[in-house]
Amino acid sequence: MQDILQQLGDLLINAIPTALLFIVLVFAYQFLVQGPLTAVLARRRALTEGAMEDARKAIAEAESKAAEYAMRLRQARAEAYKLREQRVKQWNGERDAALDTARKAAGQKVRQARAELDAQADTARKVIQASAADLAGQALRAVLPATAGGSR
Repeated sequence: MQDILQQLGDLLINAIPTALLFIVLVFAYQFLVQGPLTAVLARRRALTEGAMEDARKAIAEAESKAAEYAMRLRQARAEAYKLREQRVKQWNGERDAALDTARKAAGQKVRQARAELDAQADTARKVIQASAADLAGQALRAVLPATAGGSR
């Protein structure tokens, strides 16, 4: 048993430099590899998340501008429609005014023509009545002397 303990003691004593070397390698790995690697990965993650956040902000800003442009476009279309409606109303008003003026002028001409026609008809009636009276007188004169004298 003594031999085993001695061999175990020699093994442990011989393992001390290996253990120290292992501990030095672990610390060297921590400082030389894992620390910088962790820092690079953290910086990469931060840059990636920052880029993603910037992309989200850019997308939100683009959507906001698109919505604003759409709203302005709707407003411009509505304004153009209102202006068009106003022009149509103005043109309709001008057309109605022109039609009204033409109707009044035509009505005036019709009244004037009727008045002239009535005046001509009255003149013609008076002429016919005067002619009828003359004709009646002539007919009476022509008929009465022939019947009064008895000779034909």
